[in-house]
Amino acid sequence: MSKSFALSHDQTTVLLERLVSRVDQVVIGKRHEIELIIIAMLQGGHVLLEDIPGVGKTTLVRAIAASLGSSFGRIQFTSDIMPSDVTGVAVYHPHSGDFEFRPGPVLSNIVLADEINRAAPRTQSALLEAMEERRVTVDGVTYNLPRPFLLLATQNPLQFEGTYRLPEAQMDRFLMRISLGYPQPEQEVDMLGRHQAGSVIEEMKPVLLAEEMAGMQRMVRTVLVDESIKRYLVSVADQSRRHPKTSLGISPRGTLAWMGAAQAHAYYRGRMYVIPDDVKAVAAAVLAHRIVLSPDSKLVGLKGEELVLEWLGKTPVPMSPVIARASS
Repeated sequence: MSKSFALSHDQTTVLLERLVSRVDQVVIGKRHEIELIIIAMLQGGHVLLEDIPGVGKTTLVRAIAASLGSSFGRIQFTSDIMPSDVTGVAVYHPHSGDFEFRPGPVLSNIVLADEINRAAPRTQSALLEAMEERRVTVDGVTYNLPRPFLLLATQNPLQFEGTYRLPEAQMDRFLMRISLGYPQPEQEVDMLGRHQAGSVIEEMKPVLLAEEMAGMQRMVRTVLVDESIKRYLVSVADQSRRHPKTSLGISPRGTLAWMGAAQAHAYYRGRMYVIPDDVKAVAAAVLAHRIVLSPDSKLVGLKGEELVLEWLGKTPVPMSPVIARASS
């Protein structure tokens, strides 16, 4: 039995807060983004960090991995990387006549896919099975990935040299897309002071074990989602599919992902039921990258996040389940 079952919900909330604070000491001034990544991890989803080079994307992932007592794999994507460099390869031993499977870095609890959009589509597609089904197939043999499994991918903007556009099917498998942006001047000064003596990550000790995180993920799936909340999610998704400024709206997979992220947000906040604030808190990160804008919308520079906020503003918010039961 994993240690997580012996912990109360209050204790897990304290542990998660400690995890966020620990990572925040390394990547300063990005607490909100760190919280979103931890929420995605609680739901069992993957995260795409999209931003310019040098703002701390890779450092953030390494800090999270160092704070968890779990295995860590890193894949540096380049234009010549092959699918076997991701999943692993079967090596033939002529003396015994047997094949030995040598696992690739994707067979780890936490995987950093660094600069994922610098690899060709063929290599990117090698991640699809791992992201969706938590397994990889090499030479006809299937290997299950360890639990928990979290893929954190970094991506440079498409206008940068040597980048490829991720296909919509792969984008849809990322639970969230997050941008870090530049730190504030005072935060950057603080960062220089903390890193002056060397890498802070090397001195970090685990806050959570992999088994504890896996136990929390199971608890997240039991968080209550009221029928009114589900109808609210579907109403927003339906608007996205009929909106004149979109060519492709939110898929049913996107609606499921949104509900799961809201459950994880509620659990992170210490509740076992979802309220509308949970839904709104994760909406932009979960939905914006799943929308394909119409050509006219792209020309005027419209952002998916702007449309998500518009739909949330137009959709009547259901009463919190707890308040509704108390008033009935």
